[in-house]
Amino acid sequence: MMNTTKNLLIPGIACLICIGAFAAETNVAPASSTRTNLAAIPTQHEGDRTKLLLQRAQNNPGECDLVFIGDSLVERWEQNGRNVWQRFYGKRTALNLGADGDRTQHVLWRFEQGQLEGLNPKVTVIMIGSNNCNNDDYTEGEVLEGVTAIIGQVRRRLPDTKILLLGIFPRSRTFSAARAKMLLVNQALAKLEDGNTIHYLDIGSKFIEADGSISKAIMPDYSHLSERGYEIWAEAIEPKLREMLARK
Repeated sequence: MMNTTKNLLIPGIACLICIGAFAAETNVAPASSTRTNLAAIPTQHEGDRTKLLLQRAQNNPGECDLVFIGDSLVERWEQNGRNVWQRFYGKRTALNLGADGDRTQHVLWRFEQGQLEGLNPKVTVIMIGSNNCNNDDYTEGEVLEGVTAIIGQVRRRLPDTKILLLGIFPRSRTFSAARAKMLLVNQALAKLEDGNTIHYLDIGSKFIEADGSISKAIMPDYSHLSERGYEIWAEAIEPKLREMLARK
């Protein structure tokens, strides 16, 4: 286990400064200073998947093309998305580090356990925050702070890696409070793009019908993607991935 207490101080301060700036431009209230934001505090997520991902990272050190980080939407590239993964990433060296049920704090915890140690990916694709937007557990500002903390940690631990940050995907059959929260967070996440190391892409509209609904053909449970959903995902990010992978 790595001792990261000292190293987390500066990124944490930077995150708070960034979030204040984002909030001024996007109508997203910053995380409250009167309560602890659990979305930004590393927290263990129990389960075999967590152990598998830590071991997977240890077993695949060194250079690779892609690392995907996220929650069940990323994990299920190995299920509904496995054929699409093989088609788009089978000829590339790519690692799936997604875990069902993960929130931002769980990703941060795995980083502390050495999840990224020894890895040297050209591009890291990050899609996280959906599970933090359920119910009223976290405000928009708290979710933003959690995702921003992840970006800060990846930048610090993998300084030579480019980041493709994806907007949080929509969920639920029709318009909902969770979708509204995701949209507000995404507005602020877009401000993280620097055009060099961090690139932002919001492909959420590709999962939405003209009337605002989500089709069961794309998300059978209105949360997780079908094989067609993963095709949409892969096709949408492929041009940007090619561009980023080609850069030195």
